[in-house]
Amino acid sequence: MNKFLSALLFVFSYGVVAQDLLSIEAFGSLPKTSMMRVSPSGDRIAYRVADASVDKDFYMVYDLKQKKSVAAIDLSAIRPSTAYFVDEDHLILVAEENAKLWGYRGRHDVSAAFSYNISDNYLKQLLQRGNGIYEGQTAIGRVVGVSTDAKSVYMPAWENAGNFNLFASKLDSKKKPKRVAKGRTDSIDFFVHNDQVVARERFNDRDNTHRIEVYEDGDWRAIFRQEEVELRTKSFVGLTADIKHLVMLQHNANGRVAYYTMALADGKIAGPLFEQQDKDVEYVLSDINRIVYGVRYSGFTPSYDFFDATIKKTIDDVVAMMPDNSVTLIDHTPDWKKMIFLVEGNGSAGDYYMYGSDGFSFLASQRPDIPGEKVSQIFQTKIKARDGLKIPTLLTLPNSELKNLPAIMLPHGGPESYDTIHFDWLAQFFASRGYLVIQPQFRGSDGFGSEFKHKGRGEWGRKMQDDLTDTIRTLVKSGYVNKDRICIVGASYGGYAALAGAAFTPDVYKCAVSINGVADIKRMMRDEKRDYGSDHWVVAYWQKVISEGNVADDHLEQISPINHVSNIKIPVMLIHGEHDEVVPAHQSENMAEELEDNSRSVQYLELEKGDHFLSNGSNRMKALKAIDKFISENI
Repeated sequence: MNKFLSALLFVFSYGVVAQDLLSIEAFGSLPKTSMMRVSPSGDRIAYRVADASVDKDFYMVYDLKQKKSVAAIDLSAIRPSTAYFVDEDHLILVAEENAKLWGYRGRHDVSAAFSYNISDNYLKQLLQRGNGIYEGQTAIGRVVGVSTDAKSVYMPAWENAGNFNLFASKLDSKKKPKRVAKGRTDSIDFFVHNDQVVARERFNDRDNTHRIEVYEDGDWRAIFRQEEVELRTKSFVGLTADIKHLVMLQHNANGRVAYYTMALADGKIAGPLFEQQDKDVEYVLSDINRIVYGVRYSGFTPSYDFFDATIKKTIDDVVAMMPDNSVTLIDHTPDWKKMIFLVEGNGSAGDYYMYGSDGFSFLASQRPDIPGEKVSQIFQTKIKARDGLKIPTLLTLPNSELKNLPAIMLPHGGPESYDTIHFDWLAQFFASRGYLVIQPQFRGSDGFGSEFKHKGRGEWGRKMQDDLTDTIRTLVKSGYVNKDRICIVGASYGGYAALAGAAFTPDVYKCAVSINGVADIKRMMRDEKRDYGSDHWVVAYWQKVISEGNVADDHLEQISPINHVSNIKIPVMLIHGEHDEVVPAHQSENMAEELEDNSRSVQYLELEKGDHFLSNGSNRMKALKAIDKFISENI
């Protein structure tokens, strides 16, 4: 008996308990509570509340000492994804809207930052196109620092088509933003300390030159220059506490992303300071002025490291208290006396806790309609692919005997991303309905080292797809999965994988669901070149990911499911957001037409004003109900 079989049998050695089904709304609704933050004093928290009954969201501010709500913002007009306190009386909300830009073709996802004055209940957009800001840009929501008097924030943006500059925008005043530093056409970032710009980053798409420059005596001096690089190999993400170095992430000798520093004086690189043999530095932990104090590592569950040994021990102790869950550090006060954690995964649908000198205190549940005992268990293992590569895999287990089960193959998007042990609403819904949910981290996935990721280059529809097939076959051979009751469901790249599964392995699955997925890769690349220009790093990135290595001249046609609909024998469901700006809706529209023209079974659901991420509550529910009905009818 292999180790994999033994471990899974152990999971079920205590027997099976029947359970009542939770409603589809419990899983498909947006989290009741999300985006939890704590004020600098620790006396206030702020959080997003989704009210499914009226399909509205609010951002609430609650005073922990007074034990009452002190402010609330109706989020109907904006779609925030990030929020944080500047001080006790000001919040920044970063939001997106899908809009038409005057003078530009089509619709665009436009990001913006808003300042919210809690006392005055006043919401102000910080940078606005046309108000000294170039009209033809979609990203004006980034804050890179706060002024020393805390009355302004520093934000980079295009002032005109030739200059990407740094502006100071008042939190409360309606005055026009003030330019504080001038950039160049190829400027991409600025680093600020004590109201002074200390460095700027440039990357030129035309000559593929990456630069770091420091500002001295009224002029810019280069301390780093890398030429002939289509894609940046170094990521500059913050400043050290002494303001003498930039913090830089790059791959170490083992192919893992590690933490380095670059001296502002002379560009000398030191490190790595934070690194692990089996994990990447996923991102740095920094304050509102981008002063770095620690890192978060990749992995199915998060882990952390800090310069301050006391903070590190506290976080390690908290994580160790709940070894079977993902324990995510969400926010903290500047003195670290109060911290907010999100606990999710096995036995938790997502719960916020405050941790301080008096221990843990419960704040709120993301999904109060799903009690812990109703959360399906998540099991991690590795399954060997046909070429011997071990594929890390997550299995979300139904509450039934692990034998001859119907299954859902659920590949992640990206494709250079990865799944984690958290409350995955779609996986948990399927498991609650009796399906074994399979999430292989196929080659090309991020988080498992550069060698593993680069094994996916040029392997869309080929070895990346083989990894999914091999995982299924292993589980079928072991007796866990009924080979006649398997459906593949995915979003974005996962949607492509679902269509590729239907087209390239027509005997493996009984149905396929693609959510905002790619069907025609050649058309995708043509769209990217049109939107960004053929010299842009985004185009270079996709060319490497999709076509690097030994591929044929007609590679893009070969791996596009839309060109192989004659192979498809199973029912296909296509779901796409009308305003998806990541993967345009025409990808699914054209695939649906091609399937219909070839007399194949297809259902197409277009979500009105829907985006790439099913972020609208009513659209998510509509999609889940359609998926549930489709799969129930087919497996």
